Amino acid sequence: MRTAFYMLLGAAVTFLAVDVYEVATTKTDTSLPGHDPLTTDAPVLPPALTEGKPHAPPVEPASPAEVLRKPITFNLIGGGVLLAEGAIDPGAAERFKTEIEARGEYVKTVALNSPGGSVEDAIAMSKLVREKKLVTRVKEKALCASSCPIVFAGGVIRIAEKDAVIGVHQVFNGSRERPSPEEAMSAAQSTTARIARHLEEMGIGAGVWLKALETPPDRLYYLTPKELADFKLTTPGVTPAAAATPARRP
Repeated sequence: MRTAFYMLLGAAVTFLAVDVYEVATTKTDTSLPGHDPLTTDAPVLPPALTEGKPHAPPVEPASPAEVLRKPITFNLIGGGVLLAEGAIDPGAAERFKTEIEARGEYVKTVALNSPGGSVEDAIAMSKLVREKKLVTRVKEKALCASSCPIVFAGGVIRIAEKDAVIGVHQVFNGSRERPSPEEAMSAAQSTTARIARHLEEMGIGAGVWLKALETPPDRLYYLTPKELADFKLTTPGVTPAAAATPARRP
């Protein structure tokens, strides 16, 4: 029923696209609103969605913009933690898979610091995280925005530390080629159903995707700690300290 609801909701969306970073390989249509820190001069962190004048995010991320703009990299930082930092460019999922396979059982936690990017790659990364029974974590003043929360949702334990910056918005198509209304409607419903189905399979509440659908792609809806808990994007009853030593995988 929930998936069916999302598909109906998707019909009301003017246009959603499969991949926000299609703009990385195609010419952009400057008349199409969107946020792409890899290929534009837009700020890495869009202003918050408000009824009046947009305001700054609740906390400024600690990482400089030039770090977050780069294609995502994966680096071990000790204690079984793999830091995934940067924009989720097309092909990121394959590099992530290679890294996880190379590290074997050593990686227990994926720490995310990303402004988002490719939806397809984010879903694939999220599925691998869940398959490997990894913990996901957004550290203090780290960023997880746009498609990054999809990856975050894959964790068997999901931790957002105090002052972690987590935000969602609509995905968009930056291609100059514009689909017909019928194709746009089909793409919107397909994308909505695919993301909604994945989040439901990960045990995430419907409110997360609803907030994303309500927020234009050049803005972010910053989730509060209460919303993160209410939507089950963070694991109920688990503190950052308790998640530092996750249970061993079978």
